[in-house]
This record gives sequence, structure tokens and C-alpha cells, in this order.
Amino acid sequence: MDRRFLLRRRLCCAALLSLPLPALLGACSKEGTETAAPAAPAARPTPAEAYTLASGGNGFTVGAMMAANTVYVFFDTTCPHCAELWKAAQPLHNRVKLVWMPVALLRPQSGPQGATILAAANPAAAMAENEAKVLDRSGGITADPNVPAEVTAKVAANTEIFKKLGADSVPLIVFKHAQSGAFGQHAGALDSAGLAALLGL
Repeated sequence: MDRRFLLRRRLCCAALLSLPLPALLGACSKEGTETAAPAAPAARPTPAEAYTLASGGNGFTVGAMMAANTVYVFFDTTCPHCAELWKAAQPLHNRVKLVWMPVALLRPQSGPQGATILAAANPAAAMAENEAKVLDRSGGITADPNVPAEVTAKVAANTEIFKKLGADSVPLIVFKHAQSGAFGQHAGALDSAGLAALLGL
């Protein structure tokens, strides 16, 4: 094999491995084919407007309930990157309040599973079970067919807010930086250190 080719390949791999871990993590987006010309995009909200929009969503809260700032996380129950972010956020629960809001984006079961988590007696426990099953590739929790229609509507409302934010992939983190007070948005998973840095913790 050409020695120069091998050298170039080694350099590319070395560059990839030298990236910080958050840069190697990703996000999930819905794949689809367009059959018509896309409509003109609506004006994207400012970061502060996005934070206000997100605060109108429906979710469950975990972490430090008395924290000064609230972080909103839009997630899909079938997204492995969302599961990674859920796991990475656990060590930060004593420093930040997070509201996890399910959306129906990736698969037909996303909406029903999200509604099942919201309707659970302990949504955080249902979420933990779902994310563990996503990570071990066993498909997530079983959707409850008896979830009230008003809970299903909450997931649909979250999905509409998600679209208004101009987002197309999950997880989506909408936050106010704890130190600077600047509003921001981040799509994709992060490790614990990367999430803490993003939020200014």
C-alpha cells in the first residue's frame, strides 16, 4: 500500500482522536425525502425569545429545584444521543435544574413513549428506564395505550415549540448561562464536563 496514503490516514485519525469528547458526540435528526420545495423558513427566534418559548413547554423537572436558572432539554425517547445526555447530566443534578420535554420527531413510538413518561407517577424513573433501554438497544419503555389525550397533546405542543425554535435534531438544550446570563441553544449530546461548561456551572 502507498506509504503516503498510510501517513495521511494516520494523521486524519490522530486529528480525530485529539478532538475533545463533546465534539465527538452527536445528535439525532429525522431523515426524510422532500417531495416539494420547502416553504420559506420563519424568522428564527432570538436566544432570549427561544428561552421564553421553551419555558412554555411541558416536561418533568429533575435536579436542584432551587437553582436560579432552569435548563430546558427537548428529547426524543428513541434517540441514543438523548440517552447519553441524560446519563451525563446525572452528576450535575445538585447544581442545575433541568426540565426534560419529550417531542415526537424520530419514530412512530416517540410520541406515545414520551406521553407515557409524562403521565408516569414518577416521570424521572420512567425516563431512566427508557434511556437505559435505549442505550442497551432494547427499544425503550412500552407505551401505555391508556395515556390521557391531554398528555398526548402536551407532547404534540412540545414538538411545535421545537419546530418554532428552528431546530431539527435532538437533544436540544435551551439555557441561560449561569455566569454571564447569556441565553443559548445547543443541539447534540455532551459529556458531564462539556455540559457543565456550556451551562456555566
